[in-house]
Amino acid sequence: MATANKTLVIVESPSKAKTIGKYLGSRYKVVASVGHVRDLPKSKIGIDIENDFEPQYIPIRGKGDLIKELKKEAKKASKVYLATDPDREGEAISWHLAYLLGIDPEEPCRIVFNEITKNTIKEAIKKPRKIDIGLVDAQQARRVLDRLVGYQISPILWRKVRKGLSAGRVQSAALKIICDREKEIQSFVPEEYWNISAEFKKGKTFSAKLTEYKKKTIKIRNEEESNKILAELEKGSFVVGAITEKERTRNPFAPFTTSSMQQEASTKLNFNTKKTMMVAQQLYEGVEIKGQGTVGLITYLRTDSVRISEDAKAAAKVYITEKYGKEYLGNHVFSNKKKDIQDAHEAIRPSIIELAPDDIKDSLTNDQYKLYRLIWCRFIASQMAGAVFNNMQVDIENGDYTFRATGSKLLFDGYQKVYKSNTEEDKDKLLPPIEEGEKLVLKSMSGEQNFTQPPSRFTEAGLVKKLEEDNIGRPSTYAPIVSTLSERKYVKREKKSLVPTELGFIVTGLMEEYFKEIVDVGFTASMEDQLDDVEMKHREWKSIVRDFYVPFSKDLEIADKAIEKVEIEPQLTGETCEICGKPMVLKVGRFGEFIACSGYPECKNTKPIVKKIDVACPKCGRDIVARKSKRGRLFYGCSGYPECDQSFWNRPVNKKCPKCGNLLVEKKSRTGDYACSNQECNYKE
Repeated sequence: MATANKTLVIVESPSKAKTIGKYLGSRYKVVASVGHVRDLPKSKIGIDIENDFEPQYIPIRGKGDLIKELKKEAKKASKVYLATDPDREGEAISWHLAYLLGIDPEEPCRIVFNEITKNTIKEAIKKPRKIDIGLVDAQQARRVLDRLVGYQISPILWRKVRKGLSAGRVQSAALKIICDREKEIQSFVPEEYWNISAEFKKGKTFSAKLTEYKKKTIKIRNEEESNKILAELEKGSFVVGAITEKERTRNPFAPFTTSSMQQEASTKLNFNTKKTMMVAQQLYEGVEIKGQGTVGLITYLRTDSVRISEDAKAAAKVYITEKYGKEYLGNHVFSNKKKDIQDAHEAIRPSIIELAPDDIKDSLTNDQYKLYRLIWCRFIASQMAGAVFNNMQVDIENGDYTFRATGSKLLFDGYQKVYKSNTEEDKDKLLPPIEEGEKLVLKSMSGEQNFTQPPSRFTEAGLVKKLEEDNIGRPSTYAPIVSTLSERKYVKREKKSLVPTELGFIVTGLMEEYFKEIVDVGFTASMEDQLDDVEMKHREWKSIVRDFYVPFSKDLEIADKAIEKVEIEPQLTGETCEICGKPMVLKVGRFGEFIACSGYPECKNTKPIVKKIDVACPKCGRDIVARKSKRGRLFYGCSGYPECDQSFWNRPVNKKCPKCGNLLVEKKSRTGDYACSNQECNYKE
């Protein structure tokens, strides 16, 4: 008896295909498209501007064999379902797949799911729908606009400033935000001010700060004023005035959106946005859990929504009641700040509430555990009762002057049992028993000089927050924006801060002068709203591109003629060329920075930038340094090369393998953070 043809399910990634294949069983074949299969060509703009901005899609280079295989599988399948990610990008990939495989997009060929669990996948396969052209067009509009901006401004920057530069619809607006903040810092003039504080003895010592004079906020501008006030205060006595006590409830945070997850992972885990998204993708697509097989641990990672499904709320309610008690149950309603573009997606939450982070820690890498724990705790906390504090405020009078002391005590921990904010205001700060009219014993009193501080530089988390507040870009674009700004050398990292380079200022200056709208925050935000209208209100996407392109094309003409060649002074390294004796300078090439002779092209001497890592070469004792290969890959080798050829792909550490004596290298895995550099030795720790 002939076996029936299988149903073909196409997803984006091989790991997701593996997970879903296990859930669906033998009647289905699950394969991966490995991301996009068709796109605009890399070698040219790929948009027919004369033909109403028609995109000229082509199969992606290197995917010919994969497309052939997909066509072959689709031909013999009884049915084809397109199960790419549940967002604009995923919808567009499904639309391109439908085109290549000859599937009618009006047919129910598309299945979507917000989490990769057995029940969700089996339910999704029962409810196929047609491809959502609104989502596809929203993605096309963004893609075409980004291509028009990037492929037409970037060549001007290449010719006028330096090869390898780029501009972008969202990237350039983000760079201007960073540059504007740096200008604020540079032009900031600090102002002097003074604080007066006093310490009192009442069983224990507690402090109070001078806040008012004649019931109005006091501002002390200099030392002279401070000393004058101190002299007056020393003549008087300190008497307790009004005492105010009230309970304050601090409610939990909403569960994560993509943006808030990136911000919190940066603050609490020190993950950059790119790493956060990479690890979250692994958790979403599925991890092998001991005794349970492959499990998708979190819901979809690209979302603007804080909405939670009723099933997830019910599961959290059961878990919280059993684990902590009924009094810990909350009933909070979270709403989105802006219109909910992708409300079909829930907030980011654990797919299976019962899989507590510590219960599955052995199955996760260190990074996976950290991020999963953050997501799990944030979600559970969001469904718990608020933390209750008793706040106490004491006014202490001395003539016309009022000092203020504050105290607080945690009465009920609520959600903080699982998710602490680590802010000072949430810590107990107890005042001694005190009564109105009571005269206090002054222990000490002093004035302290201060200066107003400039605004702080943006960290990655701060920039993501700013982009979200200003409605620039979308969650999926935040990680690549920061990466691109770093790769183009427009910004550099100093500790956690993003600092614009001279090149970043030059490019932003040119963009401000010749492409005002591209870097204007208001215009960029307005454009995002228009692009959202394609998805939400089915606005015709080409009309947005037309309206944008008419003034933009005029700006391009003017810029190309008006911008003069910019000469950037090379940065001296302090070294001298050993071949011709001229100064060596810092240069930027295809694979990053390197040192070159300033006498180029007469002298072509170049050297890599090497960074010591404080590890001695096990062969010769010289320093091991970080280098880059000809293809730009980072590796670690002996500074004595070519005399000594010792090298490592993973970063070595000052620790020897207890089994064979070779150096250990950093190599994170489920079984540890370090491994032996000797490939024949399997030691890990």
